[in-house]
Amino acid sequence: MNDDESKKGALHVNQGIKHPESINKNAIANFKGKRKKLSVNDYVEGIIKGNHTVLSQAITLIESIHPDHYNLAQEIIEKCLPHCGHSVRVGITGVPGVGKSTFIEALGNNITSQQANKLAVLAVDPSSEKTKGSILGDKTRMEKLSGNPHVFIRPSPSAGSLGGVARKTRETILLCESAGYNTIFVETVGVGQSETMVHSMVDFFLLLLLAGAGDELQGIKRGIMEMADLIAITKSDKGNQEKALMARQEYENALHLFPPAKSGWIPKVLTCSAVQNEGIDLIWQGIMEYIQFVQDNGYFDRKRSEQAKFWMYETIHNTLRERFYAHPEIAGEIAKAEKDVLDGKQTSFLAAKKLLNTYFGKKD
Repeated sequence: MNDDESKKGALHVNQGIKHPESINKNAIANFKGKRKKLSVNDYVEGIIKGNHTVLSQAITLIESIHPDHYNLAQEIIEKCLPHCGHSVRVGITGVPGVGKSTFIEALGNNITSQQANKLAVLAVDPSSEKTKGSILGDKTRMEKLSGNPHVFIRPSPSAGSLGGVARKTRETILLCESAGYNTIFVETVGVGQSETMVHSMVDFFLLLLLAGAGDELQGIKRGIMEMADLIAITKSDKGNQEKALMARQEYENALHLFPPAKSGWIPKVLTCSAVQNEGIDLIWQGIMEYIQFVQDNGYFDRKRSEQAKFWMYETIHNTLRERFYAHPEIAGEIAKAEKDVLDGKQTSFLAAKKLLNTYFGKKD
């Protein structure tokens, strides 16, 4: 060993090479440059072929508040209409802690295991008012289902009023049907007004409840139970079977107190365990029995027609509301009108009349 080597010592670290940047800016620039702008026909063709990427892009257009995107989305929907309507639309809601994600995953995997079944899971999520974005975490909780090639999961950001969210979800249903999804789950995140909106866009309404949850939820359940076509008592496992059966009997008795449903169907109450995959097949069987029942008596088509009419008027109301508040003269006058009402200088009705006159260009 020469003198120079002995001075270096036993440990010698070679100078490393410069670490490349984690983001390839040139690749991103090339990708943006190469990305093709799709036409209406490109979107429609991609959706009908079941292309997940194109379907997601089209749904993003529906959710966008940009006028150009809205107009493009409406053209796409119109061209997809001949391919819509061939699905079973199921609304699913449940009280907090009911295990909704686990249940949907179990039922979804059960459905898609049967031949030729494709499932889309959508959400009406009006919860995040601060970020105006979706706070739904179901896509991360339903790992097996989200990895299923026959399943499409799409949370919907709120971006405003509940009515707006629901309208976008209804339009998303039409695109998913055009993409070949013959079962659509529309999930509500909370228990409240969103259930009424979901009920107005589905064929079947499924309510998930817990056994032994106490009486504090009864006020919430009452209105929703009247909409339910089937009630499923979840978590009927781990020694909870007896409570689940008692709850089933109680809810069956309660349902007899409600007025008969317009469909003529008598709602069922079933128990299940999504974790142990018990009773899940019976719930799907109950859904199929209902669909067959209302198709036979003609209620299925009548209900869909009523829903289409409802959403026509709902769209008119939402559009008028949005345009009213976006009107430049209204934006300048509404704060003053509000202050005058609070200060008692004019009545609420007079203030509203003046604002409406301003909007419609009328003189007082």
